[in-house]
Amino acid sequence: MSHGYSPGWRKLTIVILRPLLFGLLRRDWRGRGNVPRTGGVIIAANHISESDPLALAHFVYEAGRYPVYLAKAALFSTPIVGAAMRGTGQIPVHRDRADAALALKDAEKALVDGECLMFYPEGSCTRDPELWPMTGQTGVARMALQTGAKVVPVATWGAHELLPYKKAEQRGLAGSLKKGFHPFPRKTMKVIAGPPIDLSKYEGLPLSKETLRAATDEIMDVISELLGELRGERPPAERYDHHRVLEERRRAAKEAEDAAARDAAAAGTAGDAAAAGTAGVPDPAGPADGASDTTEKTKAGDS
Repeated sequence: MSHGYSPGWRKLTIVILRPLLFGLLRRDWRGRGNVPRTGGVIIAANHISESDPLALAHFVYEAGRYPVYLAKAALFSTPIVGAAMRGTGQIPVHRDRADAALALKDAEKALVDGECLMFYPEGSCTRDPELWPMTGQTGVARMALQTGAKVVPVATWGAHELLPYKKAEQRGLAGSLKKGFHPFPRKTMKVIAGPPIDLSKYEGLPLSKETLRAATDEIMDVISELLGELRGERPPAERYDHHRVLEERRRAAKEAEDAAARDAAAAGTAGDAAAAGTAGVPDPAGPADGASDTTEKTKAGDS
């Protein structure tokens, strides 16, 4: 069965969104000629904001292709947005591993049918404090090597000024951005597409962890270089590894928790020892009271 969509739904989204995006955003677009006009193709882009999918889709459409995203399944259950996503042939991705594998099968089918698939290899908006690309997940490399589809690297810049990512790091450039939607003054969306990445060195190799990681790193290297061109800066030598950072933070929190528990236990032990050491010592007021009692009894006997 071929990848399904409604031409009517696709036309409707173009009629509504295209003039809206032209009016809302300025454009600095480069390299549209690097996007093949026909055939299955993968667009691999960096991700800095929840608004950059629309900016990227606009760029790709003006390059002659209709964009198809792999999107969270929850979006497909909403009344209007869900109907539009189903009608335009977007692909739902569920959290369950079996459903995620099914989504990749649907993506492969779409590529075979000549669709233009949009991928964010990072898996989510970047958590890098300076908004550089993070380490990538291997889905794009796997898809490209399994299907033979071209991978066109794309970098975008500017969407973070329109709508900063709400879960971004609260430091560096990301921490300096004011949260919320900021349409005014009009923001410039910078988008650049590079030539398709040559992954021929990996063809015919087993799709091992090492092969997929090497291909993914190469894809992310190219995207980072393109983003550096847009920003007029050199990308960092080492990419931000969000999973490693989370693991380090969890480890530090666990160590702090364990240290606090040891301190509390030590304090409790010291308190118990002090209490035990004073258990047989008479109250300082005791002898005086006892003397007073003896005196009273003596006086009573004398009388």
